[in-house]
Amino acid sequence: MVRYFENGAGELVSDALSGFARAHADLVAYDPVEGYVTARHPAPARRVGLLSGGGSGHEPLHAGYVGAGMLDAACPGRVFASPHNRQIFRASRAVAGPGGVLHIVKNYTGDRINFGIAAERLADAGVPCARVLIDDDLASDSAQIAAGRRGTGATVLVEKVLGGAADTGMGLAELADLGTALTARCRTLAVASAAHHAPADGEPAFTLPPGVLEYGVGIHGERAERTRDQTDVAGLVEEMAGSLLDALGPGPDDPVVALVNGLGSVTALELYGIFGELGRFLDSRRVRLARHLVGDYVTALDMRGFSLTLMVADPAVLRFYDAPVRTPTLRW
Repeated sequence: MVRYFENGAGELVSDALSGFARAHADLVAYDPVEGYVTARHPAPARRVGLLSGGGSGHEPLHAGYVGAGMLDAACPGRVFASPHNRQIFRASRAVAGPGGVLHIVKNYTGDRINFGIAAERLADAGVPCARVLIDDDLASDSAQIAAGRRGTGATVLVEKVLGGAADTGMGLAELADLGTALTARCRTLAVASAAHHAPADGEPAFTLPPGVLEYGVGIHGERAERTRDQTDVAGLVEEMAGSLLDALGPGPDDPVVALVNGLGSVTALELYGIFGELGRFLDSRRVRLARHLVGDYVTALDMRGFSLTLMVADPAVLRFYDAPVRTPTLRW
């Protein structure tokens, strides 16, 4: 059993958001009544507000990406639970520009429902709204999964590119089309050697024998279709990245952006070793690694695992990716 450091049941998320807002008071504001975070200094040229959200427990997603050059607002739900449609509606009203608001939504049933209700309410209020649905998880790409691929690590890359595009004054329809095209060019795979522990009872979501990996695990602890022996990192990365490249099929001149993401309990030592193997594998396949992020960007509480995300880019996408950003997590 793992016991979390918290004041009491049900207070972990609200206490964390309060502390987060104080720590980054120069960048974000937190509304404790409505339960959302907004950027203090959005780009003046931005005509469309960008909003995302989802269950807590994936920090720094999404609040860590609120700020100039990225999101205008984030709506955190309870741990691994969708935000309420009321949160989404009121946050959308708060950050909508003259061109409306774009919702960036990970493909989970609760998120789709609540963002959908909020969008209907926004339409009734006369606020233009569109959606980009993130569905990058290769492990859930199966005809047997009615909901379709889950939304995972690509969310960070899509939010960054759309933030750069929105700062040029791009309109709602253009941003929605760009986001949809980007998502189609992203795929992610995750593995774990141990599950996260739920704050409510401190018990692991699943158990594995020593030396075995859950291959294709979800960021809420969803079990994969198969397990795999935990062998050397080079072989594991080659299998994972090879599957991503096979799914994406980049051309010989297509650069890629890579995200090597820790799921909560993997050390920086391991993540940089994984990134080194990824770089060597991409070199061997003559795929140009144009940009990269290495670290904890989309976690799953304290899950011991990591994910790899590849996004096929082009010069315009790289320009938007490189555009200035100032958030609690990403700054350049």
